[in-house]
Amino acid sequence: MRKKVAFHTLGCRVNTYETEAMTEQLRKEGYEIVPFDECADIYIINTCTVTNIADRKSRQMLHRAREMNPAAVVVAAGCYAEGASGKLLEDAAVDLVVGNQDKIRLAQILREYDAGLPAALPQVPIGRVKEYAPLSISETEGRTRAFLKIQDGCNQFCTYCMIPYVRGRVRSRDPEDIVQEAARLAKAGYSEIVLTGIHISSYGLDFDYPGENRQTPFADRAETNRHLLQLARRTAGVPGVRRLRFGSLEPGIMTEEFVKALADIPETCPQFHLSLQSGCDATLARMNRRYDTASYAAICDRLRTAFARPAITTDIIVGFPGETDEEFGETLAFARKIGFSKMHIFKYSKRDGTKAASMKNQVSEQVRKRRSEALLELDREMHRSYASLFRGAETEVLFEERKTENGVTYETGHTPEALDAYCISGEELSGRIVRCKVRDIRDDGTLLCGDIFPA
Repeated sequence: MRKKVAFHTLGCRVNTYETEAMTEQLRKEGYEIVPFDECADIYIINTCTVTNIADRKSRQMLHRAREMNPAAVVVAAGCYAEGASGKLLEDAAVDLVVGNQDKIRLAQILREYDAGLPAALPQVPIGRVKEYAPLSISETEGRTRAFLKIQDGCNQFCTYCMIPYVRGRVRSRDPEDIVQEAARLAKAGYSEIVLTGIHISSYGLDFDYPGENRQTPFADRAETNRHLLQLARRTAGVPGVRRLRFGSLEPGIMTEEFVKALADIPETCPQFHLSLQSGCDATLARMNRRYDTASYAAICDRLRTAFARPAITTDIIVGFPGETDEEFGETLAFARKIGFSKMHIFKYSKRDGTKAASMKNQVSEQVRKRRSEALLELDREMHRSYASLFRGAETEVLFEERKTENGVTYETGHTPEALDAYCISGEELSGRIVRCKVRDIRDDGTLLCGDIFPA
């Protein structure tokens, strides 16, 4: 009888990708993949450690797995497993600990454990690993767009972040391997490819500077990332790829040359996630971010010159240690000035092991909550404002799902700018890119589309 394996993923898109890769790996080995809430022989929790809360959720899921089947093999994988391996090995709920670099060997590790052998994990600390672990996928949970991992690791060492300690230094995936995977995904029907990774702006740094931990400087002092640019061109040129999107980008690589080159690739989606974190230069310096607000604003202007109505999205942390009311006011004003189409707001969470955790003047939860609510209200306002630019215009929608509610059948999807859209249609549109006219905008910024045209 085939053994049943259940996965649960916490954290980022990279973790989701790696779970899909591990799922394919085990399916090929003959395991049966079942939902996490079913009784399984093996439970694999792909953990996250970006905050202390993420650590706690990871532990909770490990213990939940043990409770669901006390006889099961419970595997802690991923970032929390990487950073807290000693603690987890002492936890009665956990049988195996698999670090990020070992996910590629998951099937082998399970075989060795089943044979009664101790898991022979590498002794090299993740910070000294130089090779990219060649995980790959041929399908993904979504039906229309696929996330494609192109690199791992980060050299930035922002003062609030644990990622360099649990993901290691920058390791870039071979471009031939990436293009081949893009071709497999396109052949399987995925028309939108999203290039993702831990710090994709650093893609290729290890090709040019092997053994060095180079970091991304301000854009006015940066080299154009020719490796990422070449990869974008090659991926966009794969037959069947009609949209190319990027995960989070570092402002530092958005040189004028780089932005113009992206604009010359027709498949480039005009949506750019440029992580800001704070709109105050003093706070950015404490965070060890390598740009200031003036250079960030210039990059946004650069994008708006090269692309028509580009969506600029971002992350902002509120309540970072030492952030005063005046500094938060600068962030609020700067965000309004930029006019983001979407902001992801995070209340600062003290992360043990980071420099920020020991900084003076930690901000209270009450203040962090108040500041978060102020930014969330601004986010709703700016998102509606950006979406309203499309009222009455034609746009292309990649439809993803057909739904029926209250007797009404409609299709949902997203535009190149990553705006949500829906359309009431008598025909099946899922998986297709269709040109539509935007009739109206919902309060939440969703586009209401009709008048379908050939794309």
